[in-house]
Amino acid sequence: MLAEIRRDIRVARQRDPARPTALEVVFCYPGVHAVWGHRISHWLWLRGARLAARALAELTRILTGVDIHPGAVLGSGLFIDHATGVVIGETAEVGDDVTLYHGVTLGGTGTDIGKRHPTVGDRVIIGAGAKILGPIKIGDGSRIGANSVVVKEVPSAAVVVGVPGRSSAATVRPDTTTRCCPIWWGSASSRCSAGWPGWRPKPTTTRRPDG
Repeated sequence: MLAEIRRDIRVARQRDPARPTALEVVFCYPGVHAVWGHRISHWLWLRGARLAARALAELTRILTGVDIHPGAVLGSGLFIDHATGVVIGETAEVGDDVTLYHGVTLGGTGTDIGKRHPTVGDRVIIGAGAKILGPIKIGDGSRIGANSVVVKEVPSAAVVVGVPGRSSAATVRPDTTTRCCPIWWGSASSRCSAGWPGWRPKPTTTRRPDG
């Protein structure tokens, strides 16, 4: 548990361009707090303490603005940036090193029982306000654009935008030179964390002085 907490702090510091200190993450990042709360509620859920798990999940929602069902399975290295309005359903599964922005919903499409929420692969980035609905799979390394509504499966390394969400012609390509994570489509930050796939920055042209 302590190793996971340390990783959560490190991940938040790496992926947030504001470059917070460790203490800022511990005290001021509701998305991180929501993940910590879910770890405990999920532990209770798996051991049959369903009421206690739901009560803790509700308290976490009130305190952080993030609604994660205690039955949801979350991988390591999840970062929820800005946090407010994120909803993750009971049968959702989220892989490792995923980033979610505010207003993201991993939800269902009706009143079906059983598996009814998305399965999100590793290293996926889901933009603000995006809705991923139903028991669909989102492939590893994909990017889901802000406010997209996705109801069909997404292949690995795809870029999906629009309502309904459609794969664009662009794909996410690992950059073995800069190893940058995109702040958004086609951009890169000079302060990106090592190990994140992303876009190769556009080359800059230096004008030679006349003469």
